[in-house]
Amino acid sequence: MSRSTVNGRYGVTAIVTGLARTRLPTAVDAVRCKWPFDAGAKWVYREATSSSTIVGVNITELDDESTALAFDTMRELRPHLTSADAFVAAVRIQRKEGYRLVASLDADGRVAAVAGFRPLTNLYAGSHLYIDDLTTLSTARKQGHAGALLRWVDEEARRLGCVGVHLDSGTHRHDAHRLYLGSGYVIPAFHFAKVVD
Repeated sequence: MSRSTVNGRYGVTAIVTGLARTRLPTAVDAVRCKWPFDAGAKWVYREATSSSTIVGVNITELDDESTALAFDTMRELRPHLTSADAFVAAVRIQRKEGYRLVASLDADGRVAAVAGFRPLTNLYAGSHLYIDDLTTLSTARKQGHAGALLRWVDEEARRLGCVGVHLDSGTHRHDAHRLYLGSGYVIPAFHFAKVVD
């Protein structure tokens, strides 16, 4: 597994899977992604080191009527969610901000894994998809569902003309970190948080 360093005026790593090259951004990139590019800035890509074909997996986007199907799976990541109704209500609020849910279904049609993401544009990363939530039922882990969802989100980012995909992950989630690194993600920053009263 290769390690990459970040160079460039903005200190930004475009986090995109499947590409193993450094290139200069172009005017097309700046127009498509609304990113404040500098001609001398470099993007550093990290090649994905793992991929798998999954038998019996179906990826589907969940709409308002099917959101509750993801409750048990999401609760494994977000145990503070107390009911399917509260979960659906929270997702409805987030959908107004562009949030979407996509699920990996097992061979029996149950939600084995779910990803919640939204499109964002900001100065440090340009236009990208941000994964808020990615979780797999404990009984469905190590079967490729989360990896399949990450690949689906990558393709959706490309379809939408985004430069990359970003996510935050709890420091204790070592299995998830192995998945992300093996899927071509890098760790370009620390995330800081503060509770205010």
